[in-house]
Amino acid sequence: MNQYLARLTSLERRFVIGVMVVVILVINILFVWPRFKDWDEVKLRMVKAENSLKRHQAEIAQKPAFEAKVKSLEKEGEIVPQDDQVVDFLRIIQNQAVASGVQLIGNTRQPDRTNQYFMERAQALTVLAGEPQLVDFLYQLSAGKSLIRVRDLTLRPDPPRQSLSANIKLVASYQKTQPTRSTASTSAAPPAKSAPPPAKTATSTTKRP
Repeated sequence: MNQYLARLTSLERRFVIGVMVVVILVINILFVWPRFKDWDEVKLRMVKAENSLKRHQAEIAQKPAFEAKVKSLEKEGEIVPQDDQVVDFLRIIQNQAVASGVQLIGNTRQPDRTNQYFMERAQALTVLAGEPQLVDFLYQLSAGKSLIRVRDLTLRPDPPRQSLSANIKLVASYQKTQPTRSTASTSAAPPAKSAPPPAKTATSTTKRP
């Protein structure tokens, strides 16, 4: 490069250097300067990634505490029965009514409410009982590990005013049984063999004299 410039006149050297400066400026304007803001974006993404990593590491560090809390809640909470036990819902109510001395006048099954994991069964009852019997009936239904609870309750005295007539809506929740995936057989049935073609019958030919 120095030898090439040495052979040029001073005016030619100024021209060549000027062209080179212009080319360098154009390259910077087109390819370098527009990328200056990319570095700020990269630094911003790095800061966000570091903050996200710190949050995740903090949550992971609390995993033993979360597991201990879950085990504690499992011991304190009640186990939700499976949906195959829903057939016992009305039977339990009827048995407890007999045990508490409550007369069932009528019962009507309400529409079930379901989501992805649970099903809620509801039963509307009309009962006739004295105050102590009715209180015992409702208390025993929700006592212990039972998940039966009262959603609606309407009380009024019967016409002789010797007992209470009550309209009660009882509900209970059950776990939905998750369907199991059946594995389909991957082996295909062998193709049926085609019947062999019929045998050709030999035809006799007679020669004419």
